[in-house]
Amino acid sequence: MKTTPPESPSGVLLVDKDPGFTSHSAVALCRRILGTRKVGHCGTLDPMATGMLIIVIGRATRFQDRLMSEDKVYTATMQLGVETNSQDADGEVVATHSTVGITEDDIRRAFDHFHGEFDQTPPMFSAVKINGVPCYKLARRGEEVQRKARRVRVLDVALTRIDLSSAQIDFTVHCSKGFYVRTYAHDIGQFLGCGAHLTALRRTKSGRFDIAQAISVPDLKAAGREQLLARLIPVEQLLDPIS
Repeated sequence: MKTTPPESPSGVLLVDKDPGFTSHSAVALCRRILGTRKVGHCGTLDPMATGMLIIVIGRATRFQDRLMSEDKVYTATMQLGVETNSQDADGEVVATHSTVGITEDDIRRAFDHFHGEFDQTPPMFSAVKINGVPCYKLARRGEEVQRKARRVRVLDVALTRIDLSSAQIDFTVHCSKGFYVRTYAHDIGQFLGCGAHLTALRRTKSGRFDIAQAISVPDLKAAGREQLLARLIPVEQLLDPIS
């Protein structure tokens, strides 16, 4: 008796990424569990970052570009007074500066300056390509090249903690596609005259999707095919406008 092959899965899977867990690892894991090659992801998160990783499967891969173009929300922590070559805690320290004299008003003024639409230059440690070569590969060779600034937008920002004694700031930012939160922290540090880098980053929302809908990495690793299929968001929901 012939057996009917399982139907090719389609839909969106939301994964709550752990530090060090890559988008490539998530895609490979989903391919193995679901038994399909047609799996992609919508936007890479930095190695130290956590949170929302959108995995598209089957027919949902047609919506990849649209999902990547939607606004994002991040929670983050930045450290004033220390600059790194990657603009985050994974990089090497390249400069330190005093933060004495910087006030809460100064910090709020800096965040106000980087609000709405403005130009942002992608960092060297990024996937942006120069003559077909990703910038991060050039950066690892110690090369510095010109990157074209691009227009980005901060729709909203909330400062949830300002600790002047440790020179640390917690914030939540709602931003447009192509936005680098670590560059945002770096640029704010430059505006303040003391430098800064990002020490924590978590993506909590992307377009219509919220982190509360996501599966954890341990649960993903332990899941079987039927369990994963049950968590897929149907392609039909992607046709509905964002409310």
